[in-house]
Amino acid sequence: QVQLGEYGGGLVQAGGSLRLSCAASGRTFDTYAMAWFRQAPGKEREFVGAISWSGGSAYYADFVKGRFTMSRDNAENTVYLQMNSLKAEDTAVYYCAAATAYSAEYVGGNRADEYDYWGQGTQVTVSS
Repeated sequence: QVQLGEYGGGLVQAGGSLRLSCAASGRTFDTYAMAWFRQAPGKEREFVGAISWSGGSAYYADFVKGRFTMSRDNAENTVYLQMNSLKAEDTAVYYCAAATAYSAEYVGGNRADEYDYWGQGTQVTVSS
């Protein structure tokens, strides 16, 4: 089992940047594919991006392509979400999630039910 904890959220002006971190503890972190999801008030939780066990493969939801980038440091048991050019509509609670990886380049899907472990979330608020 792995425990996840997100941090780095906060209030930022539109056009600004934030970097979210997700620290993992417990089972070996580098056997998990990781993802970020977000949930805005009154909306369903939605997929943001996913990254492979190795960090060599990643993909993103269309609405964040070119603005958000995921990376991971397996030695530090941490995955990151760099968010640039933030918009008011990016305001949400951001969650990291882990899914068992079957190979180094395995990347999890975009459905929440594919992930076994979740953090508690961190609030990101973008003011316009």
